[in-house]
Amino acid sequence: MSRIGKKAVAITDGADVKLNGNEIVVSKGKATLKYTHRPEVTVKVDADAKQIIVDRIDDSRTAKAMHGTTRTLIANMIEGVTKGYTKQLEIVGVGWGAKQQGMEVHLNVGFADTRKVPIPAGVEVKIEGQKLTISGANKQKVGECAAAIRQHKKPEPYNGKGIKYHDEIIVRKQGKAFGS
Repeated sequence: MSRIGKKAVAITDGADVKLNGNEIVVSKGKATLKYTHRPEVTVKVDADAKQIIVDRIDDSRTAKAMHGTTRTLIANMIEGVTKGYTKQLEIVGVGWGAKQQGMEVHLNVGFADTRKVPIPAGVEVKIEGQKLTISGANKQKVGECAAAIRQHKKPEPYNGKGIKYHDEIIVRKQGKAFGS
């Protein structure tokens, strides 16, 4: 049995959880997340104990795989609407920067043209100098938006220039050695 799947998910900080058949709706304030779980698992909300219980129907391979996955996705939804998720990026390079125009981030990172990255709905991007903060309730959308921005200029090991995560460590290389 899945160790993760056996744990009940606590409903914290006034998050509102509703079940509509296979669809789970978690909301708090203006943040609302929806997830349709697979038929191999069942989800029950215990309002008195303020927890969500995920069980699987049988011991098939798919049911075992979806048991822990469904529980973790529901836990991420509750954490997303209560606390939210953030990713921080840094742009390293002289004259490089980013601007937000509408629902797009415009990157000037050493190319002849400006790279445009769309911002998905439900995700906020704040730009302060060469630091970008991406935040939102949906963990997957926040991560995908950060990865889409970073992919335009990944950090390189010789000069350390590029777009990197705030806590990412770039292992530097020496480069060419000339004459002795």
